Amino acid sequence: MSKQGTDSVEQVRRKQERIRRGKIPDLEWLFGYGETKPNKKDAFLQKLLRKDWLKLIWSTFVYILQASPVWILPLITSDVIDLVTVRPEGYAVRLMIDAVILFVLVVQNVPTTMWRSSIINKWIRSTSATVKSGVVRKLQRLSITYHKEIEEGRIQSKFLRDIDAVEGYYRYFLTGFIPAFVGAVVSIAIALWKSPIVTLFFAVVIPIKLLLMRLFRNPIREGTREYRKENEQLSTKLTTTLQMLTLTKAHGLVPVEEAEVDRHIWSVTESGLRLDKTHAKFGAASWVIGQLLSGVCLFFCVWLALNGTITPGEVVLFQSMFSSISSSVQSLVNSYPHITTGKEAVRSLSEIVCAEDIEHDDGKLPVPKIKGAIEFENVSYRYPNEEKCVVKDFNLSVKEGERIAVVGSSGSGKSTLMNLLIGLLSPTEGRILIDGVPLADMPMQKYRRFISVVPQNSILFSGSIRENITYGLKRYSEDALMRAVEDADINEFLPSLPKGLDSPVGEHGDKLSGGQRQRVSIARALIRNPRILIMDEATSALDNVAEYHVQKAIDRLVKERTTFIVAHRLSTIRNADRIVVMEEGVMVEVGTYEELMSLNGKFAELERLSRIREAEAQEGVG
Repeated sequence: MSKQGTDSVEQVRRKQERIRRGKIPDLEWLFGYGETKPNKKDAFLQKLLRKDWLKLIWSTFVYILQASPVWILPLITSDVIDLVTVRPEGYAVRLMIDAVILFVLVVQNVPTTMWRSSIINKWIRSTSATVKSGVVRKLQRLSITYHKEIEEGRIQSKFLRDIDAVEGYYRYFLTGFIPAFVGAVVSIAIALWKSPIVTLFFAVVIPIKLLLMRLFRNPIREGTREYRKENEQLSTKLTTTLQMLTLTKAHGLVPVEEAEVDRHIWSVTESGLRLDKTHAKFGAASWVIGQLLSGVCLFFCVWLALNGTITPGEVVLFQSMFSSISSSVQSLVNSYPHITTGKEAVRSLSEIVCAEDIEHDDGKLPVPKIKGAIEFENVSYRYPNEEKCVVKDFNLSVKEGERIAVVGSSGSGKSTLMNLLIGLLSPTEGRILIDGVPLADMPMQKYRRFISVVPQNSILFSGSIRENITYGLKRYSEDALMRAVEDADINEFLPSLPKGLDSPVGEHGDKLSGGQRQRVSIARALIRNPRILIMDEATSALDNVAEYHVQKAIDRLVKERTTFIVAHRLSTIRNADRIVVMEEGVMVEVGTYEELMSLNGKFAELERLSRIREAEAQEGVG
């Protein structure tokens, strides 16, 4: 491995360690979670600035140096005009001093601009990375129930669009709002030093601009919120459309789907146009009022000069100060749409960051090497806000290495039972014990290192077969990999691939057949050598040839492991030690294949229906 590759791995390792130790914090504190006033205005910004107050003070000081020409040059201009007009004794020396000051101020702007840019950009990028990392971590911690209730497209929209909007919000505040505020304060101080009368005039006429913010505040806020919601709906629709692309084409529904997507696109467009129109009205009204006030200031200063209250040079000075103050106020007023957009993005992200439906991983007991004995004690589960239990009073004692099949019609509670065993759901009543230790007392992440799941629909990512099999493993031997490949019967199709194990599988494994994808999933489970194995209808979507190869791999996989098999084809579970029959969340039968068939009960009924379906499927193929 090259040094560059080694450094890259080391950097990733260090970053993971920082995250593990909490160097990149969770963001509930930042978005208002757990506060007495979680909806307090600007709480997000206040907390960020409180946390980084030294950076704020330092960057503001550098900005004053950077922007000093804006305030000092009008003073120099005023002094030069008065010196040329009156020509007092020593005026030539004073002109030279003004020239030197002018030169120094202009030249220093380059290094101070770069200096401040470095401070601000590092600050903003670091904050943005913190928010992105925190949101991803929160998404990982949220329960499976939460993820089922929120659309995938909405999450993508919040992550891609709203995080960028929050970064823009923070950037605009630091690079737009604060400079404008500092500029207004400095310009007012200079005006007050030179003429309290003119400053009083400024104080009377400039607040007129602030009335605009009041007039346009609600329309801008409502338009921004509507636009965000329309974007989320469009993102959700696009995600669904891509997922259903094959089905849409197969049923000749492309025109219907295109029309539906177009409807969402035009809803976003119309919402955006309404928001643009509001912004345009706001900007135009603000500019007109600014120009009118500037004209009023000019003639007021001329009138004062004609009366001898101020000098001709000070007319230029006060006009420059008024323009500077007016520009600063204009920037503050113009910042309102940006701040509104940012606040809405913060509010949108807080729906994720402050969600309380999280998967708890706070078990205190250490997890020893798990053997695989499992005990279900009066386990029940119902989803939030629902009265009916999807699993009810489930009791089962499973020995180490035992093979348990779970069968039942759709909605009988099979998948929920497996999710309870994995720890993705927590029982609302009863408990689950692993080797005599309550599962609720174990840290979930450590417990799950002893579990492997082979789902019905193989989950593969874009990459090679090797990368998919070794996903998440920091260390593995080539021998272990090849054993997993052999036991999963991947060798059967490996020679047909151009690059062997390093052949790309395509997005979602599209370059492989269903049976090949399933065998890659089995190899992924094998290489981890789990003590508890969960197989969720691993062969239900396969043809007979693919099922044959996958079943061979399964037979190797389940050896010496506590195994739960959620079965669709009941003929595949004859070798199970026991079969659990579920109906409406209740275990109605349990026993071996022969025992359950002799009872002639629910399992026998399911078996007959299964055989009829298989026979019909074979006739259909024939």
